[in-house]
Amino acid sequence: MRKFRDGAAALLATIGLLAASAPPASAYEPVNIVHTERVQAGPYGLTVGFSTWPLKAMQSLDFTFIPDGGIADKSGTFATTNPETGRQGRPNPLTRHPRKLDVWGLDIRALDSQGDWKFRFVIDGPAGRGEGELSKLPVLEQPGPPMALSWSISVLPLAGLIGFLVVAWRRTRTRVAG
Repeated sequence: MRKFRDGAAALLATIGLLAASAPPASAYEPVNIVHTERVQAGPYGLTVGFSTWPLKAMQSLDFTFIPDGGIADKSGTFATTNPETGRQGRPNPLTRHPRKLDVWGLDIRALDSQGDWKFRFVIDGPAGRGEGELSKLPVLEQPGPPMALSWSISVLPLAGLIGFLVVAWRRTRTRVAG
């Protein structure tokens, strides 16, 4: 019993030392804005930031929306217009960026297609309502191979596994029946 207590005490001491000496880990890397564009939405100036530049279709990135004077006394919405369809999406509320809480933003989003996208903003604040848009935001074609080819290649191992399982099942079934 004494060996067990000594071992448990040594284990607890080791865990305590490891926990005390480990630096706090940041769960996410910080948002790194590499390009910005300015938008005037009525009386409000807005800086739109991008974590990747140039933008490419189907490539994940972070967007930040930073109104002059901060977000404390303001609210708003934004909507995107897809260049392929020409239709504006429904307005989404401007909410805090999950990793940069002092600004509005989107975390790890991708734009579906290439072309000149349009972001439309409506901001409500102490100076009233303001509307503005960032038009002709260039988005280049998707990097890498076409999506159909990528999916076809990624499905090959699954097809091989299914083929292997079918052959194995048929062989074991004939042995059991015979």
